[in-house]
Amino acid sequence: MITKRIIPCLDVKDGMVVKGVKFKGLSDVSSPVELGRYYSSMGADELVFYDITASAEGRKLFTDILRQVASKIFIPLTVGGGISSIEDFDRVLKCGADKVSVNSGAIRDPELIREAAEKYGDQCVVLSVDVSLVDGQYRVFGRGGRDDTGLDAIEWIKKGVSLGAGEVVVNSIDTDGVKQGFDLPLLKKVCGAVNVPVIASGGAGSIDDFNELFREIPTVDAGLAASIFHFGEVEIPELKRQLSESGINVRMTGF
Repeated sequence: MITKRIIPCLDVKDGMVVKGVKFKGLSDVSSPVELGRYYSSMGADELVFYDITASAEGRKLFTDILRQVASKIFIPLTVGGGISSIEDFDRVLKCGADKVSVNSGAIRDPELIREAAEKYGDQCVVLSVDVSLVDGQYRVFGRGGRDDTGLDAIEWIKKGVSLGAGEVVVNSIDTDGVKQGFDLPLLKKVCGAVNVPVIASGGAGSIDDFNELFREIPTVDAGLAASIFHFGEVEIPELKRQLSESGINVRMTGF
């Protein structure tokens, strides 16, 4: 049985972790360095760090904060935001990232996925996709959920994997920050379309939501969340304890 991963997400803007609803109304939460260290000590399986306005502002990712976060944690770190070239991959990996997440940069230039996978290996390339249901079709949104690209999300994800993405993060804009559960219909479609690890993101509001995710979609690999962890609504050790008691395989060491 595959061990399910629990992954906190640090959405960073102007040096602070922020959280909003449906990618809007962002409010400050805490220092990414302190939160990263806390999650590493509390049994998180991985950590995701997004510089959420880098693409929209047309700039490079903040590497100084990234270095500080990487130096304080002892779990795999995935980093994204403003990744648009092989040079960006190289810079972020040298700052301590284990995997690099591409989103808008890959939409503009899909060959970036292939180039990065060939140079660094599929395991280093994570395709992050911001998705919303529009007129009955799951669409891909770019620039931090601002632009409807018109791309069919399932077809885009399949293409990204065929180009070499070794993992997919599915960010549901429709459920983001709403805390009413993960977008199960969307996730079922994605998991049925690709054979690489799929991380569910957007909508977690309780331990029951993670339980439902892993029971309803046994092939999903991980659940990612932000605000419920940041504000102490769900503690990772308790989440893992309850998942384990429900028969879901999770890593219990490290806290």
